[in-house]
Amino acid sequence: KVRDELLTPVGLRTLSPRDQQYRGRYGGSSRSRDEAYHQGTIWPWLLGHYGEACLKVAADRGETRDALRLYLRTFLRRHFLEAGVGCVSEIFDGDSPHRPNGCISQAWSVAELVRLYVLLGSADNRFTV
Repeated sequence: KVRDELLTPVGLRTLSPRDQQYRGRYGGSSRSRDEAYHQGTIWPWLLGHYGEACLKVAADRGETRDALRLYLRTFLRRHFLEAGVGCVSEIFDGDSPHRPNGCISQAWSVAELVRLYVLLGSADNRFTV
């Protein structure tokens, strides 16, 4: 269910789009932004925990590791070209096209993706983005 309803190309949603309380866009008034912040907004920092959990329960860790590497590369390349400038945004809209929002450079987003990068590294730590 996490993969089907929460995982996006840029992180995990805080709430499924199937939920009545879901808010897919972060914007508008202060109240609108507050309502969306934990009601569907995507948080990239959750990817570190998601990736670690996937590796722990995977029947085929090699296949899972390869899939996560591809996901991480694709996300970082896209985001760095769009908005990242070497950093990772705090949040993204839950709805496509998943526009970056919040802080343009969020330390915990960067830290968790670095942690995932290290978890996915090969024996000689040569995994590259």
